[in-house]
Amino acid sequence: MRKTPGLIVALDVKDLVAATKLVEQLRSAVTLFKVGVQLFTAEGPRAVEAVQKRGGQVFLDLKLHDIPNTVAAAVREAAKMGAVMCTLHASGGRQMLQAAKEAVTQSGSSMRLLAVTILTSLDPHGYEEAIGSGLGLQAHVIRLASLAREAGMDGIVASTHEIAPLRAAVGPSMLIVTPGVRPEWAPADDQLRVMTPREAAAAGADYIVIGRPITTAADPAAAARRVLAELPVVA
Repeated sequence: MRKTPGLIVALDVKDLVAATKLVEQLRSAVTLFKVGVQLFTAEGPRAVEAVQKRGGQVFLDLKLHDIPNTVAAAVREAAKMGAVMCTLHASGGRQMLQAAKEAVTQSGSSMRLLAVTILTSLDPHGYEEAIGSGLGLQAHVIRLASLAREAGMDGIVASTHEIAPLRAAVGPSMLIVTPGVRPEWAPADDQLRVMTPREAAAAGADYIVIGRPITTAADPAAAARRVLAELPVVA
């Protein structure tokens, strides 16, 4: 039976000072934090360490996409850092995904690898403009998710709007992590394919990722608790 989805707060800030302040403010309400490209580029592994020192766990969202050997080496370092999740692009192909999986296995880490399908900032028009595969956005998401499952990935990062067809394609065991989640009381910003936390939970998300509606709030902890209160409790 499904559980209430977990909340990941995105630390989409420019430096360690801002990130540390947010973790301090939020740690009474949230345990899992996303360290993404902006913060990691600015501060590197120190950002991961700062979250961990304050009792948090790290979802390392670097969306790795390179040749298999390079991605495997990067994943190995992420595992050493103690990240609990790490992202890479499914479009990097089977060999890249399998090399990453083998690197995690050899490291002895329990870190989960999550394959990114199509960015939630792309609507169907943007998808056709950027990818142009002729499959259509949803069909392409399912194709990439199926490849990720076959390559041994632990989960998928995808829009809430693809959860139902993804479940049909990859089964119940793979995690589905969904960015592009926005409470009704928050602006959509640059996310074009969005759902509310309650809608994402009902669709079957395992984790929802929320950044600015929480991190830019006057009281981030109160905003996080407001989001958590919107999630249905599933026994």
